[in-house]
Amino acid sequence: MNQIVIAPEVLERFHELATTTHRTDADLIDEALNSYLAADRHYLNVLLVRISAADRGDFASEEEVGRFFAEHQ
Repeated sequence: MNQIVIAPEVLERFHELATTTHRTDADLIDEALNSYLAADRHYLNVLLVRISAADRGDFASEEEVGRFFAEHQ
């Protein structure tokens, strides 16, 4: 069995949701972890694609970067 520390206010919200939706603690934890991991994986994949594009030079030219920073000072 794994143990984690959860802030009391989060635990209270968790139990409220479980009660209101008639779901088990295990169901909620499984759903929450799977959603978080899917979102995090998606973010990482997008980041890796963008890093690869930048490494290939398929990004913004020095001119475009300079213009961006000039406009946003």
